[in-house]
Amino acid sequence: MKRIFIGLILTCTALAAAAQPHDETKALAARIDSLTTEVGTLRTESTAWEKIRARLPRISGYIQTGYEWADDASGFHIKRVRVDMKGDILREKLDYRLQVEFASPKIVDAYVQWHPFAQLHVKLGQYKIPFSIENTDYPPLKFEVIEYPLALQRMMGFSEKIGDKSLSATGRELGATLYGGFFRHDGYDVLSYDISLFNGAGINTKDNNRSKDVAARLTVRPFGGMKLSGSYYRGEFGAEYLLRERYGAGACYDRGAVVVRGEWIGGRTGTPAADGAPSGSFRSSGWYALGGWRFSPKWMVVARYDTLLADTRTASSRQTDYTAGLTWMPLKWLRGQLNYTYEDYKISATQNRNVASLMVTAMF
Repeated sequence: MKRIFIGLILTCTALAAAAQPHDETKALAARIDSLTTEVGTLRTESTAWEKIRARLPRISGYIQTGYEWADDASGFHIKRVRVDMKGDILREKLDYRLQVEFASPKIVDAYVQWHPFAQLHVKLGQYKIPFSIENTDYPPLKFEVIEYPLALQRMMGFSEKIGDKSLSATGRELGATLYGGFFRHDGYDVLSYDISLFNGAGINTKDNNRSKDVAARLTVRPFGGMKLSGSYYRGEFGAEYLLRERYGAGACYDRGAVVVRGEWIGGRTGTPAADGAPSGSFRSSGWYALGGWRFSPKWMVVARYDTLLADTRTASSRQTDYTAGLTWMPLKWLRGQLNYTYEDYKISATQNRNVASLMVTAMF
């Protein structure tokens, strides 16, 4: 009897020992199933959030402020305060952009783009006119000096005089553009084009006549960093249908430590008679040459020769600016620019000027 009792105890002990690992295995399997379910839920939530985030606009912006001293005046100023929003409606097929200027409040960019093919894109809204290299390829955050060239300012709507009216449109217009490129190589198109139709009345403004302005540009990139461009623009401004015809050609090499760029811009502008009727036109011609050297990741020196003959019939209408500049970028989101410009006026009624400018750009 004693032997039977001892045998029962040993058997129960063995069964208990055998059952314990089995119970632990079941608990572990249940925990694994629970964790698998949680991971699946998190993945679903993450995918949903990624879809929502893809629809949200990407927001960036910058502030440009500084100080300018000249022979006749000096003072602090705010040059630009911009907030830029970009987003995708259909990834890689349909996107949009909205850029607002707060220093002198206005919408500067507001457009939608459709990308049916690599060789054909459609842009509709308000944006930079595809004229010249400088106007579209060198925005304020990339531009090496503080002020744009005289010919671009006076003939592409930065600070333009047409008859007795002024056009200040930051090189932009309301309209539609077809653009694209061919012969893709090393991340760039060897040949690209832009064909546009615009109101021609300036930004944030309805057209004030029945005609539409046209613009066309052809760009060739023979090798990396090199760009050759030719541009044409023709339109009629205002109720008087004053002529605005512009043509230009330029070349740019920008790669590594070196940038060399030059463009010529010419044009014909209509002038009104005393009774308001159109009467003839005058021609303008200007060009610039710029060279820069990035001698370290944070420092760059630049020099530019910039000249404009506002009316080719009058030699005294010429202005020539000589600019030297230094750029310092200590941080990815902070840039300082120091420029000195000597302004040479041929007209005797205007005094030549020395101008020193400091501009600080903070980006986000």
